[in-house]
Amino acid sequence: MEGVGAEGASVASPVAQWGHDVWRIYQYYLDKSTPHTVYRWIGTLVAVAIYCLRVCYIQGFYIIAYGLGIYILNLLIGFLSPLVDPEIDPSDGPSLPTKGSDEFKPFIRRLPEFKFWYSFTKAFVIAFVMTFFSMFDVPVFWPILLCYWIVLFVLTMRRQIAHMIKYKYIPFSLGKQKYGGKKSSASSSGSRGD
Repeated sequence: MEGVGAEGASVASPVAQWGHDVWRIYQYYLDKSTPHTVYRWIGTLVAVAIYCLRVCYIQGFYIIAYGLGIYILNLLIGFLSPLVDPEIDPSDGPSLPTKGSDEFKPFIRRLPEFKFWYSFTKAFVIAFVMTFFSMFDVPVFWPILLCYWIVLFVLTMRRQIAHMIKYKYIPFSLGKQKYGGKKSSASSSGSRGD
C-alpha cells in the first residue's frame, strides 16, 4: 500500500513544483509592475478595447458585459470610499477631518489603486475568455440592460458624491497644497549691483 501512495505523491510533486514556479514568476512580474501605474493602465485599456471589439464583432454575450459592468461599479465604489466610513464607524482609527481646524489626515482608500487595477484587469480577462464559450451567450435584449446599468450607475454615483460632500473628502490627490505666504523681497527688488 505504501508504494502506491508514494508513487502518486512523486508524480504530483513535479506538477505542483511547476505550478509553484509559474506562480512565483507571475508574482515577480506583478510586483515589478507596481510602480508603473501609467503603463499598467495603458495595458488594461488595451485589454478593455480587445474585449469591447470582440463583443461588438460577435454581437452577443451582453449578459457577461452587464455582469462585468456591475462588478466594475462595485470596484469603483470601493476605490472612491474611505477605509473607515465615518457614517458607519465613528471610531478612533484614521478618520477624515470634518472641520477646517482638524488635523490633516490623508485619504486612505478602502480598495487601494493596485488592487483596483488588478481586479479590474482580471475581470476583463475573465470576461474575454468567457466569450469563447457559447453557454454564456444568453439571448437578452441589451438596450434594457444598458438602460438599467446607466440608472444604477447614476444613482450609485449620486449617493457616493453626496457622501463625499457630507464628509468633505476628495478621493484624488490634486498635488501639494500651495500657500499664499509672503513673497520674497529679492525677487521684487530687481537685480542687485555687486
